[in-house]
Amino acid sequence: MRKPRDYDAELKALTDKARQLKSRKQSQQGELVIATGADNLTIEELAGALLGAATAERSAREAWRKRGAAFFRGEREDAGSRAGREQGGAATDDGRAQSPSGEAGAA
Repeated sequence: MRKPRDYDAELKALTDKARQLKSRKQSQQGELVIATGADNLTIEELAGALLGAATAERSAREAWRKRGAAFFRGEREDAGSRAGREQGGAATDDGRAQSPSGEAGAA
């Protein structure tokens, strides 16, 4: 005779795994924000940029994907130096966008 399955234990294990994956994803997203220098943006600026990206046209998203791929290949200078200019903002010497007041975002 077969042993009955413990569906509750399996469901709990899957729920725990999903929670773990979600936590890891959030951690990686935070690390990405820091690695790209976006942690120097205010939360409102970052949210606005992400909202703009979420609703952007496919051609713009493809250009961003290519820059992102270059970033992960280690081509940070090329990928990051254009980011401020392509978004319409002025870039500082270190490649971060300046605020409208002309001051670079402080951490």
